Amino acid sequence: MVTLAQRIESLRTEANLSRPALAAALGFPKGSIEKFETGRQTPSKEQQEKLAAHFGVSLFYLRGESNDRTRQEDWMDALPAEEDDPGFVPIPAPKPKRPKREEPQGPMLDALLASPAVQELLRGIVLDTLRSPEGQELIRRAAQKK
Repeated sequence: MVTLAQRIESLRTEANLSRPALAAALGFPKGSIEKFETGRQTPSKEQQEKLAAHFGVSLFYLRGESNDRTRQEDWMDALPAEEDDPGFVPIPAPKPKRPKREEPQGPMLDALLASPAVQELLRGIVLDTLRSPEGQELIRRAAQKK
């Protein structure tokens, strides 16, 4: 994982800026960038926001929490807001990630699965799925295999 200090140094190097030049451009004390990059000091939230804005990256990218440089303001402003606008791009809803299959984690999960409310909920989900066109197709395929 990339640290905030590493990310600052990387962005500064990409921009071909010296530490004092970056500090001066942002109005920070002269030695502050060196302290940030060596990990001796953590920039305040305001300083992090200035750094991110200067390099045109998101705070998440600057902090090493993401590898996506895109700032939320940039991608939100770039898209036409109305379907009538030329170039409108609908944003699909993210697909939920399937959790990794793991063995049940003891009595707590067993108790949850044994509860009538959860069993009824699961039963309803299965029945709704089987009634859907996709579910009907699965049933048809399974019947053909036999």
